[in-house]
Amino acid sequence: MRYNIFDMVGYTPIIELKNIKGTESSLLNVSIFAKAEFLNPSGSVKDRAARAMILHGIETKELTKNKIILDSTSGNTGVAYAMFGAALGYKVKLYMPSNASMERKKVIRAYGAEIVETDPMEGSDGAYNGAMKEAQDKPDLYFFPNQYDNFENSQTHYNTTGDELYKQCKPTHFVCGTGTSGTFMGVSRKLKDTDSSIQITLMQPDSPFHGLEGMKNMATTINPKIFDGSIADNRIEVKTEDAYKMARRLAAEEGLFVGISSGANVHAALQIAKTLPKDSRIATILCDNGYRYLSEPLWKDI
Repeated sequence: MRYNIFDMVGYTPIIELKNIKGTESSLLNVSIFAKAEFLNPSGSVKDRAARAMILHGIETKELTKNKIILDSTSGNTGVAYAMFGAALGYKVKLYMPSNASMERKKVIRAYGAEIVETDPMEGSDGAYNGAMKEAQDKPDLYFFPNQYDNFENSQTHYNTTGDELYKQCKPTHFVCGTGTSGTFMGVSRKLKDTDSSIQITLMQPDSPFHGLEGMKNMATTINPKIFDGSIADNRIEVKTEDAYKMARRLAAEEGLFVGISSGANVHAALQIAKTLPKDSRIATILCDNGYRYLSEPLWKDI
């Protein structure tokens, strides 16, 4: 059987995190699981959404060979767009904040995609507004999937990520951060539809100005149209420093070299786990690999 890059997306393993729990008595009888989305072909969970939006565009004939794939990104979806674009022969143009990690920008350019860097003080909102304006100005030139508002983004996580996660560990609790909110919304809806007793916690950065690349503080930013905060039973905020510490711990104690948002997700999961009854099973997402952050403060001391 022959495979292509699209066939390599999904069916990622679930990993039980044991070492980071240490010997704290409140954690001994609670299981913490993390879905290894960094094992997708471009190195992040965003492969799922990018694949779904591109294939839907081709199916509906919104994406034709004479069009350029255009979108805004904080990095990971952009890498996925660039990878799939290269595989299928599409040009890709991406708006992204100039303070996105150097590694992400280099990978995107290696795939042959074009980057328009936007004001870092405007964050993902500035990139979104830039891409939106260009798409509206030249609709015949671009296919604009608009990952923040595209239902295919969350639906693919409902159909795949959420279904896989439930079958792999049957969680009693799920915690996850939001950027576009596709992963959070899709997985949360699937879990709630499968078992309404599963508790959903929305993880967010603790301030509008933070170092959790790709994550949004929903109260201070443009909310994606696919986001519905009412699905969350609880919310938790995470400091950038705590996310950094957990990412370093995951590498040193679990052998998992992952990024900042993964550290934030696991830190939040650990805090919640301390409050849960015996035999609870909490699940979260390891969003991307750590190689995209080697130039970042996360690893400045190694």
